[in-house]
Amino acid sequence: MSIPQEKKLEMLRSMLRIRYFDEYADELVTEGEVHGEVHQYIGQEAVAVGVCAVLSKEDAITSNHRGHGHLIAKGGSINKMFAELGGRATGYCKGKGGSMHITSLDLGIYGTNGMVGQGVPIAAGVGFAFQYEGKNNVAVTFFGDGAANEGSVHEAMNMAAIWNLPIIFVCENNQYGLTLPVKESIKVEDIADRAQGYGMQGVVVDGMDVLAVHDAVSEAVERARNNGGPTFIEAKTYRYYGHFGSEALVVQDPYRTQEEIDSYRQKDPINRLKDQLLEEGVAEETLKSIEKEVESEIKNGIAFMKESDFPSVEEAYEDAYALTHKTMPVKGWV
Repeated sequence: MSIPQEKKLEMLRSMLRIRYFDEYADELVTEGEVHGEVHQYIGQEAVAVGVCAVLSKEDAITSNHRGHGHLIAKGGSINKMFAELGGRATGYCKGKGGSMHITSLDLGIYGTNGMVGQGVPIAAGVGFAFQYEGKNNVAVTFFGDGAANEGSVHEAMNMAAIWNLPIIFVCENNQYGLTLPVKESIKVEDIADRAQGYGMQGVVVDGMDVLAVHDAVSEAVERARNNGGPTFIEAKTYRYYGHFGSEALVVQDPYRTQEEIDSYRQKDPINRLKDQLLEEGVAEETLKSIEKEVESEIKNGIAFMKESDFPSVEEAYEDAYALTHKTMPVKGWV
């Protein structure tokens, strides 16, 4: 599929945003500006960008604990993203969601989700709503190889196939579920083979190649928009860092070799796209200029976070769907 050079440059810009965002986010945890952990998406940028470059603003995505990349690729504001990570009131969820629970319905982002695999059935619901309302939109759900074994994921895929829903299931196979190699948790070579059991199209794509992901998703989106039903796409990719930022402090035995990590770094999705653009005649100075612009955008986002206020104590129970101790009928139940 022929992709205009201007679009490739924008895809490069988006991948750089994701990488710089997660690099700086990890530093902010170390500095104590962000509490808890962040799950870096570094190495997997081609999947989020390749997918979201095909979608419209009205299309929907659901995400997981490693969701910063998905949100940024869908058009998420760097300022609001950093503010949310920092617990500030100017964040997407007013500082109450944090890294793993960010939502922006205006952008078609139906939430990241800290529970493994739980974004998938939400996407099934969104896809059903699109179909029921007669909208020509698609829902995309991102999940990992570990989540591919969750019961809720299988149920959602089965329902999507039965009802012919406009959903694309994107399994980001980064080779590890926390520290467990995928070959020890899944018998088949390609997880996408499971699609046959549901009666849907299964596709395997190089998740380190943003253009290959873009082409595969373009076909799936066209199929979904034309009442062709769901597609299961397995993007074979790799995360360069641990499952979460401080993994080295709690995981005693290394479960990956440096040789393995280096072999995937040689396939770096950002460098691969840069090389192609250079071959097409794009000046190296143009690429360097994009990098500088993106890094400046990231630093401005961090400054925005630090200048923003924390939510007040009085706001603690606002925007909450669960019952609080103020409304609980059982005396003394808090």
